Amino acid sequence: MNGGDKMLFAEQAARSDPSEVTKKLGTSAERGLSSVQVTEKRRLYGSNELKPPQPPPIWKRYLSQFKDPLIGLLVGSALVSVLTGQFDDAISIFIALVIVVSVGFIQEYRSEQALEKLTKLVPPKARVVRDGREVDMLASELVSGDLVILKTGDRVPADIRIISQNGFLVDESSMTGEPEPQAKTIESIVVVGTSQTYSNMAYMGCLVLSGNCRGIVTAIGESSQFGEMVKLLSQEEPPRTPLQVSMDKLGQQLSFVSFGVIGVIFLIGMIQGKGVLEMFTMGVSLAVAAIPEGLPIVVTVTLALGVLRMASHNAVVRRLPAVETLGSVDVLCSDKTGTLTKGEMAVTEALLSDGSRASIGQLVMLHGEVQHGRSHPLMEALTTACVVCNNVQPTYGKKRGLGNPTEAALMGFAQKLGLEDLRNDWQRVKEIPFTSDSKTMAVQAVYNRDPDRKPLWFVKGAPEIILEKCFLFQTRDGRQNLTTKTRISLNDHATYMMNQGLRVLAIAKGEKTPDELIFLGLVGISDPPRPSASKAVAELRERGVELKMITGDARETALAIAAKLGIGRDFAVSGEEVSNLDATELTRLANKANVFYRTSPQHKLKIVKALQLCGRTVGMIGDGVNDAVAVKKADIGISMGVNGTDVCREAADMVLLDDNLQTIVPAIEEGKSIFYNIRNFVTFQLSTSIAALSLIAISTILGLPSPLNAMQVLWINILMDGPPAQSLGLEPSDPDLTKGKPRPRGQKLLNKSIIKRILINATLILCGTLWVLTREYLDDGRLSDHERTMTFTCFVFFDMMNALACRSQTKSIRHLPPNKPLFIAVSLSIVAQLLVVYWAPLQSVFQTQSLSLKDMMTIVVISSSVLVTSEWMKYKSRTQRKPAGSPVLREVI
Repeated sequence: MNGGDKMLFAEQAARSDPSEVTKKLGTSAERGLSSVQVTEKRRLYGSNELKPPQPPPIWKRYLSQFKDPLIGLLVGSALVSVLTGQFDDAISIFIALVIVVSVGFIQEYRSEQALEKLTKLVPPKARVVRDGREVDMLASELVSGDLVILKTGDRVPADIRIISQNGFLVDESSMTGEPEPQAKTIESIVVVGTSQTYSNMAYMGCLVLSGNCRGIVTAIGESSQFGEMVKLLSQEEPPRTPLQVSMDKLGQQLSFVSFGVIGVIFLIGMIQGKGVLEMFTMGVSLAVAAIPEGLPIVVTVTLALGVLRMASHNAVVRRLPAVETLGSVDVLCSDKTGTLTKGEMAVTEALLSDGSRASIGQLVMLHGEVQHGRSHPLMEALTTACVVCNNVQPTYGKKRGLGNPTEAALMGFAQKLGLEDLRNDWQRVKEIPFTSDSKTMAVQAVYNRDPDRKPLWFVKGAPEIILEKCFLFQTRDGRQNLTTKTRISLNDHATYMMNQGLRVLAIAKGEKTPDELIFLGLVGISDPPRPSASKAVAELRERGVELKMITGDARETALAIAAKLGIGRDFAVSGEEVSNLDATELTRLANKANVFYRTSPQHKLKIVKALQLCGRTVGMIGDGVNDAVAVKKADIGISMGVNGTDVCREAADMVLLDDNLQTIVPAIEEGKSIFYNIRNFVTFQLSTSIAALSLIAISTILGLPSPLNAMQVLWINILMDGPPAQSLGLEPSDPDLTKGKPRPRGQKLLNKSIIKRILINATLILCGTLWVLTREYLDDGRLSDHERTMTFTCFVFFDMMNALACRSQTKSIRHLPPNKPLFIAVSLSIVAQLLVVYWAPLQSVFQTQSLSLKDMMTIVVISSSVLVTSEWMKYKSRTQRKPAGSPVLREVI
């Protein structure tokens, strides 16, 4: 694509120098695009979005349900009935087919809609210069020609031609598959080879590992390199969650057993002289009813709806498997800054190089006098270094600048002195970005008012690092040697400030290198704990979740904040100790320690691994690039949504949209609730399936008439997979479960206790229904439509009572919070069953007869046995766990 205001292919942009690119795209390397240009470009070229492939029409998706082999067999059965002249049976089977297919379609459609909503919960953002002003906006609003600013931790929002950069390293593994970071330049490329990427381009979807840059957007959306790849990948199926896979496996195992039983029933029926068509239709109907093909779908719906409920609490789960892990988390490792603290930093204290102490509130006070402007040379020297060695842009009239909170605090300090414009006096030559290993940042700059003056280095960082590089300190009259005694005194003062909970930075300058420095001062930055953090720590502890703080700050700062939050300061381990300890000793200390300080990304990763070796289920909370590796390694990684970097959010399984630690508490509770709800649903469906299959099998083996016809079996399947079953997945949280200890890691969905309960419930349903069947049959030796209606209705009512019994594995239904969807579903199912029994049009379809009030009372009493027995078993279980006189026992009595 050529011509002004159009997009450029990557090769074209890479060959062109920055001035050519800006000219071709009608933009400015300083002011970016104007609002008018943006509106016109968006009208011509659309938004910066990758449009998902158009799904097939709803009618095609509905008809695709008929591809299921079991549904195909039912269609075949209906056709055979037509050919043999049994039109009533054919119509009945057709109606059942429509209902079964509709239920399956609605389940899948709900699952797709819920999953689609999840992808829209955390839209990516970008920082752009428009009309000469820096603004943050959604990445989807970008157009070609936009001037974009990227920094460490960002995800590249579009294809970008780099026009300026400082130590800019990009992870392009998503494009090339190569794990090595790629260093970027601004020079145009003369000869373009066969490489997938170019050194002066940054591509949509790649991650910034270090440094910063400015660049011009050359291609957006589907025109980007990433967009081309997405087109190729659009047909790929998303991976299934471990719980879905286990449900698939369970379904396959049950299908195998069911087909075996159905085959035996078919053969026995044939031996007994029953019709081939009758047994074929019954076999297919049984297969549809007994095989739990809906299990994986309902699991997906339950997970997705649970995730949407979490989103309403500002916790966005990016990957469904994370929901399964949440309920097992027993230790949370958390970064300090912006996670446990507000991340709203402000300089509150400064120590000048001559030992003078300034306090900073709304005003800067020194020796009891308000400081402003250039009235104090040492204050001016300190402030100059703070604003030059800084990547935050001042936002006039606002509390803080856009960018790194620490640098924003330094800029705020300068604004209080009215010295934020000092940066304009200096022209940057070079930048050495901050890293977790160096713990320093350095900028080389030239003084604009004296071009012949040699460039100076301005450096900020950890006091213990900077002070070791300082050999002189600034005074009003010049500079003096920094003696060992003075260095120790400065370190002691830094420690004093840290003990107040301040983050302390040393500020210095150098004339030759960033390793030979002149000390300018210390600044203490407050970052108060979040008001909700201490409450969250207490609530997590009540739920058996231990919180460990991991920070790059000094020991004193870390312990002061830990004490305020109630984490405890009993045992602290340094990053250096983490590096030097062997695996066994680190595992022991990691389990014991409350606080880890002066840590790097490698230390955080080692800590997470050590805790996992202890058998702990580890959650890692972070917001920065330095947290991303540990966040990805943890059993569940959690990122901040507001202040979190793109790299960290990408690595995380869950994002906290409000950056509030307390949001994790209801998220963990929801995770526990979802697991137990799925277990309750599986208990209900499997017990009903086993009972239905056993009822037909035993009746056939004993030579009894078939207790249910094909239509009745299909109706039971609809109720079993339909609203009552799905409503169990919407069961409100049980505080005794969600506020209890974490679920043991690796706990199976179906343990011995659950399997025992499934078999007991299935046996009760089977025995109760058989009792009704045999009582009616033995009266006159035949099974009329009336007797079959009694058996059919009894089984359906058993089904509804079983749904109520499966709401909880331990608690009486009287003590559970209301589940309105379930009660509505059960009520409507009962109404539907009564219509099947008493409404003439449905009587002919299902071959039923009206029942007397006595008959209905008998059915209610018999079917309630499964609920009564379940309540008795729960009561016995509770009394065995609790001593006499306990609150639970008194409550039951």
